[in-house]
Amino acid sequence: MSNYIRFDWAMKRLLRDKANFAVLEGLMTTLLKEKITIKRLLESESNQESEYDKYNRVDLLAEDEKGELILFEIQNNNEYAYFQRMLFGTSKLVTEYINRGEGYEKIRKIYSINIVYFALGSGTDFVYQGKTEFRGMHNNELLQLSPFQRQTFKVSEVSQLYPEYYILKVNDFNRWSKVPLEQWIYFLNTGEIPEDATAPGLPEARERLKLDKLKKDELKAYYRHLDNVVILRDNINTERAEGREEGREEGRAVGRKEGKEEGKREMALRMKAEGIPVDVIARCSGLKVEEINKL
Repeated sequence: MSNYIRFDWAMKRLLRDKANFAVLEGLMTTLLKEKITIKRLLESESNQESEYDKYNRVDLLAEDEKGELILFEIQNNNEYAYFQRMLFGTSKLVTEYINRGEGYEKIRKIYSINIVYFALGSGTDFVYQGKTEFRGMHNNELLQLSPFQRQTFKVSEVSQLYPEYYILKVNDFNRWSKVPLEQWIYFLNTGEIPEDATAPGLPEARERLKLDKLKKDELKAYYRHLDNVVILRDNINTERAEGREEGREEGRAVGRKEGKEEGKREMALRMKAEGIPVDVIARCSGLKVEEINKL
């Protein structure tokens, strides 16, 4: 077992303390490749309605020194509509954090950081970035801001005005690396922080997320959380195994069906070679006249 607390548990209990902001700041700095300083935490939808949600998902909302919003969300279990969930989360923030009567120029920049422990979508990478761009339908030209807009909004690209999404698919990443982002992904998956970790935030995590720092009651609650996560992962693996078996059975059924179809075509070819009328062949084989004419 790891000597360090899982990141989702830390987000619930430890990283909400201002003294520990350096850990989250390190993750953001590594992702965005610029220094990020968290000013404060804001209200988010962390009050889940069920016990299931408490270990399946955790979220945290922060504001940096530039007034930009950073939504961290961890999802432990499969959710087929998770892409839409991400959209809902950022859309909700857009409307919640603008005062009535304020102009649209007051809409804040939002970063949505999603750490998922399941196979989201179909892709082979482990970190994905999503942003909004507008391109010409005829010449593929990227729509740019005017000089006045760049000066007013203090950004250089239209995409910088829109929510920016990051998806960290950490479940299958278990190789240690000298690359800072890969070091973070390794920690998020395994819970381990090797001594030569240099990524921003990980040295702080090594000091502040040690398992032996938890009080007795916290430790018991943490182990219950780990048990629940294991159950979740077992459910995911079971669903995958059942899905593969169903797929094999469907494949066998398809094979049988294809075999029957091939038999029909062979019978029709023999009857056609003997000069039997097409309509008679159709009645005997079950094939359509058009199909028989193409044989």
